[in-house]
Amino acid sequence: MTRVALLVGSLRTDSLNLKLAKNLTKLAPPDLEFDFVQIGDLPLFNEDLDTDTPPEAWARFRSDVAAADAVLFVTPEYNRSVPAAIKNALDVGSRPYGHSVWDGKPAGIVTGSPSGLGGFGANHHLRQPLVFLNMPTMQQPEAYIGNLGQMFDENENIVTEGTEDFLKSWMEAYAAWVKSHI
Repeated sequence: MTRVALLVGSLRTDSLNLKLAKNLTKLAPPDLEFDFVQIGDLPLFNEDLDTDTPPEAWARFRSDVAAADAVLFVTPEYNRSVPAAIKNALDVGSRPYGHSVWDGKPAGIVTGSPSGLGGFGANHHLRQPLVFLNMPTMQQPEAYIGNLGQMFDENENIVTEGTEDFLKSWMEAYAAWVKSHI
């Protein structure tokens, strides 16, 4: 079984990207096991706090990501970039220097938006720090999921034609990507 840390960039209780992430886990091959790693409680990274006893949320987060074989980011786009919570999680996980929990973990990125662009800017912006963090990130197929506001029924199931098939094939490609990099 391959453990995947799943980070959702939207912190809202009724987040469309959280609904998307939950559906992705249902469509994934059965040999992937997903751990939703919380990022909303992480204090902003401040090196002064990174002592022998860092904030408990940082220690929990670092442990959760370190235990994973791979990482999947599912995030909206905020102002043509990633939400601050995702950037903060990257920073917290990359420290202390020389002990990054990201190093070498294969990654995948799915971005979603209520608009038609599907988070294109966030998807590409997130790739920049992942290169520095030494996370081989799946390039193809890309996943920019637009019109999330119309995608789910009252039970959070995908109802837009063709979307479930696309996401299932994306998850199969992601699983193969992960296997080739662990």
